[in-house]
Amino acid sequence: MKTPILFWTARLVAAIIMVQTLYFKFTAPESVFIFSTVGMEPWGRWLVGFLELVASVMLFIPATIWLGSILAIGLMAGALGMHLTLLGIEVQGDGGQLFIYALVVLICTLYSFWKSRQAIPAGLQKFLPSFLK
Repeated sequence: MKTPILFWTARLVAAIIMVQTLYFKFTAPESVFIFSTVGMEPWGRWLVGFLELVASVMLFIPATIWLGSILAIGLMAGALGMHLTLLGIEVQGDGGQLFIYALVVLICTLYSFWKSRQAIPAGLQKFLPSFLK
């Protein structure tokens, strides 16, 4: 089966953004500030970094694309929620860059989930809303 270029591109963009931010998540003072502000420093920073790495890998294993997408969707929904409540869209003068990255990853992984939803095991598909089947 041929994989559409948009499907590959969406997964690649999401994975690149999540992997690229890992270095900063583990070393940058801005990440320490962010996770301190939301009361999750240091364990939350490490956990989110690890889960973003796992999601990035899962986006390229055909049997787990759907699961990696769900994981990334949850992580990005959490990040966007924090930006819209505790952090603000702009964090320490970044011009909203982290917010935009999270939004791009969310859009890419929503598309990836949509395109990979048929790979969800039959036992789990019964829990999907009808519009996702």
